[in-house]
Amino acid sequence: MDDFLRFRSHFPLLQQYTYLNTAAWGLLHDGILEWRQEHDLDYLVGGSQMKIGALSLLEDTREHLGRFFNCPAQRISLVPNFSLGMNLLLEGLAKDSRVLTLQGDYPSLTWPFQSRGFAIREVPCGEGLEHRILEALSESPAEVLAVSLVQWVDGVLISPDFLKKVKARFPDLIIVADATQYAGAFHLDMEQSGIDVLGASGYKWLLGGNGNGFMLFSEYAQNRFQVLSTGFNAVNADLSKRDDISFSKRFEPGHLDTLNFGSLNYALGLLEALGMDAVDRYNRELSSKVKQALSSRGLLPGYIAEGERHSTIFNIPEPGGRYAHLKTHDIICSPRGGGIRLSFHCYNTENDLDKLLESLKSAP
Repeated sequence: MDDFLRFRSHFPLLQQYTYLNTAAWGLLHDGILEWRQEHDLDYLVGGSQMKIGALSLLEDTREHLGRFFNCPAQRISLVPNFSLGMNLLLEGLAKDSRVLTLQGDYPSLTWPFQSRGFAIREVPCGEGLEHRILEALSESPAEVLAVSLVQWVDGVLISPDFLKKVKARFPDLIIVADATQYAGAFHLDMEQSGIDVLGASGYKWLLGGNGNGFMLFSEYAQNRFQVLSTGFNAVNADLSKRDDISFSKRFEPGHLDTLNFGSLNYALGLLEALGMDAVDRYNRELSSKVKQALSSRGLLPGYIAEGERHSTIFNIPEPGGRYAHLKTHDIICSPRGGGIRLSFHCYNTENDLDKLLESLKSAP
């Protein structure tokens, strides 16, 4: 606990507000701010010499991601955000592919499939979701299953362990996972997950700020997509390599920002210093306490209150005026899906939960 309290002390906003909004944006650690200031000061006085020298940060970040998620660095692409990565990826998917998605899943995951005219089926979310996914795949085969590991509105969690079972049962299936609301909150081992494509933006639970994201690929995925995007950065400025671009570099046609990816690299180090197993355990324990507290007050639907697993994202009803009431009590959260989305990370404590519950007593 002391490690997490020390970690919390590096986020000045938490001294003034109860921050329950990591699902929208993760907070800025003061160490990252200091690193960013030094980076740009070096750029100010060093110009192109500094920028060229700093390019090693990109490979450092790629290798760091590989260690963090247990994925070979050569199967990792750095992208400015998940949405761009997905759109590049789907340009290389066979047009007759059948796709299974979840109803109400994050638009940046589902819309790129829809806009390209893929044959799509949707599984309704709610109670028994994992069973219905298996049932849908058994009844009508698909080439692609595309899911967010954590649903962005209500926090329903789809375990990588479950996806590993799906992959074992349907080995030809391409499993595409959006981990933006999962990575950094919970431990994730790419090689053991059964996931073929895992993408995320780094500005939420990974605490890396905006402008950085990544795509991780299985060997199987590299054989199922024919991505054609290209550019000078894809060949590392070597004109002779135009016809010899690796799969992962197809997602990096243009220059990448060392400030943004260096920030992600720094943030990965912060989470590693805490230990991702410890972060995972802390967040699961906090999630359990939040779920119990909100459930006992009748603020969660039954399928979440009675579910075996859940993330640290919750959605409570908005009868009118409740969100505004929370704001007046310095509780930062988000209106989502007709309700109020609350999200807890490892810099939150039970005191934050107590402040929320106390405020709710006088809320509409």
